[in-house]
Amino acid sequence: MLDAFDRRILLELQRSGRLTNVDLASRVGLSPSPCLARVKSLESAGIIRNYVALLDSERIGGTLSVFIHITLERQSQKVLEAFERTVVAMPEVMECYLMTGDADYLLRVVVRDAVALKDFILDKLTKTPGVANIHSRFALKQVKYNTALPLDQLWPQSQPAPKVRKPRRRTQR
Repeated sequence: MLDAFDRRILLELQRSGRLTNVDLASRVGLSPSPCLARVKSLESAGIIRNYVALLDSERIGGTLSVFIHITLERQSQKVLEAFERTVVAMPEVMECYLMTGDADYLLRVVVRDAVALKDFILDKLTKTPGVANIHSRFALKQVKYNTALPLDQLWPQSQPAPKVRKPRRRTQR
């Protein structure tokens, strides 16, 4: 189970994945060795998937963020899997969700400008087998963007958090 130290480690790493282990340990109230062991355990359990650098799109020349609703011709397992394989290979697609409601999928796409969006839709999406309808909406302004999960809301202290598989210690012979 995730305990208070694990939660603090996750919160701090979500704020800054570049913290040194010494700085992280200091922030969460542990000594460096047990802190590192906990981080390794969270990584091996798959709770920490990766460490990334978040870029500011305006500072690198600006981008257009577009939300695209996709409706497929059929919702068979074969069509869904083929669509998902195709979309995963498209670098412009930042996020893809299988949805309930009117559309089958919701994509968040980032492109340079309207011309690049047109090219993406015409050269890629319309040529994707199984796509019946494409509806896009431009984001005019990003009001909130957060990559950190709200751990306290997902797992209040009174509820059990996911179990963390502790790595086995190797015994010397």
